Amino acid sequence: MIFCRAFHADVSTKAKEPYNILPMVGIDLPTLQRQSRGRRKNDFQVVRGLYRRRGNRRILTMALPRADTDDGGSTIEAEIDLAKRPKPFRQTEPPLMTCRLFLPAFRSLILLVALLGCIPASAQQAMVPEPDNDRVKTVGVYVHPPFVTKSGDSYGGMAIDLWELAAGRIGIASRYVEYENIGELVNATASGAVDIAVSNMTVTRERAERIDFTHPWFDAGQRILVRQDGGASAGDLLRGLNESGHLQTYAGIGILILLATILVTLFDRKFDQDAPKRWRDGIAESFYTVMSVATSGKAPWRKNLFGWVGRIWQGLWLVCGIAVLAYVTSSATSVMTALTLTNQINSVADLPGRVVGVQPGSVSEDYARQAGLNTRPVQHIEEAADALADGAVDAVLGDAPVLEYYTHNNPGRGLTVVGPIFAPDKYAFGLPNDSALTRPLSVEIIGLHESGRLEEIRTRYFGNE
Repeated sequence: MIFCRAFHADVSTKAKEPYNILPMVGIDLPTLQRQSRGRRKNDFQVVRGLYRRRGNRRILTMALPRADTDDGGSTIEAEIDLAKRPKPFRQTEPPLMTCRLFLPAFRSLILLVALLGCIPASAQQAMVPEPDNDRVKTVGVYVHPPFVTKSGDSYGGMAIDLWELAAGRIGIASRYVEYENIGELVNATASGAVDIAVSNMTVTRERAERIDFTHPWFDAGQRILVRQDGGASAGDLLRGLNESGHLQTYAGIGILILLATILVTLFDRKFDQDAPKRWRDGIAESFYTVMSVATSGKAPWRKNLFGWVGRIWQGLWLVCGIAVLAYVTSSATSVMTALTLTNQINSVADLPGRVVGVQPGSVSEDYARQAGLNTRPVQHIEEAADALADGAVDAVLGDAPVLEYYTHNNPGRGLTVVGPIFAPDKYAFGLPNDSALTRPLSVEIIGLHESGRLEEIRTRYFGNE
């Protein structure tokens, strides 16, 4: 069986790949040199020939150009016996291409790399398309119904609806991160930890010095949340009686009752033979008589020991008892009435001297601190409502729409919002300083306001009022 294969390969040392022939015939260049009549390494420029296989023998017949001639037509025929290198014959033949075919492409590649190296880095960056994940922004949220609500792992509310509508128009996706209070959210925005803060964030000068704001999208203000049964307690009554001077009068009446009890006891032991013989029994009987007159204006039955003079004395004693009773009743009633009118919190003017719940980092906390109010921190509206119901705070100062929304949806808590809106403010989205999103978001918010879509979102949560 004779197997023949023609080939054409460059085996010179100047070629990039001098062993193109090796995969086909299983021979390396030094072996070719040794068996090719002692020709020098540089003489091998192009090998043209025929590879034959006769039984167990492999014979390579080549036409080698002469190195000592100028024309490439003169060649030397060389027949090489490859039986001494019994490498297995490969049936799969690689592409038979010369390195000279690859050389132009290789030079072009080097030229291209050199040209790219001369291009400025900024130009190269401009040529690279922006990755899709750059369109996913970290959105910081603070749960504050109805502007931001949470159900499982998803968020909703008016602020979220507005943000997603505006963000969708400029091709931005969201990755939400929740913060415990509005102060932490402002700090995260200022540090660049979030790309945008979405909540009912009030625009203030102090915050504007740290972060950027979009165009405002909601007008609001502050109001006060209190208990509906915020009447006077026993402690309030005692404080009111003391401040009005009635407690001192009550003390004087008490001393008179004590003296009257002793006098009646001495009188009965001297003039009444049926009076108790033991002092304790006599004092108890006399105290009951005096207190009956003082509290009800009626005296228990007693023996008249002095005729008409005794009756007149008993009558005068009843008059004094009625006067004492009237004074105690009227004074306590007047104080309770005054407390009912003044103890209830109806406006911000009633807050001094009370414990007021505020959210840390909020505009409410800033207002309370400037007004010198006694404050207690509460993180969320539910915590504030619990503290108010338990008596831990006397009132809660907060955003008017948030308080109104909570009382409307939780009528069984016994809470109500009082007083007019004070400290009016505006809500907007917050962004880090010099954010590229500030202008496009503001443009979209203005467009939603002009088209009526913003009002539709507001009506969805607050109705037509």
